[in-house]
Amino acid sequence: MLIHADANAFNKLLEGKGTFIVDFFATWCGPCKMLGAVLEKVAPEIPYDILKIDIDENVKLAEEYEVMVVPTLLFVKDGEIIHRESGFFSKDKFRALVQAHMQ
Repeated sequence: MLIHADANAFNKLLEGKGTFIVDFFATWCGPCKMLGAVLEKVAPEIPYDILKIDIDENVKLAEEYEVMVVPTLLFVKDGEIIHRESGFFSKDKFRALVQAHMQ
């Protein structure tokens, strides 16, 4: 499920036990829009929530996690970031990333 979140929601999830993906994006970013379309299509197929965090609305959070490029995805398992991936990629690559890092 895609969830538009802010720093509070992200920090609350990070404190808990669970697995989720964070999409740091910007509304003005072309590759972010393209990846957003990929995530919308693939989200129903995966058992993990995808938090969408707008870097312009959550500047401190983006700085804290050293997001220098958008889009940037963080793969989180039990409060620990286990993988980071930046830039646009296809549905197949996203599925492969989920399988490699979240299983």
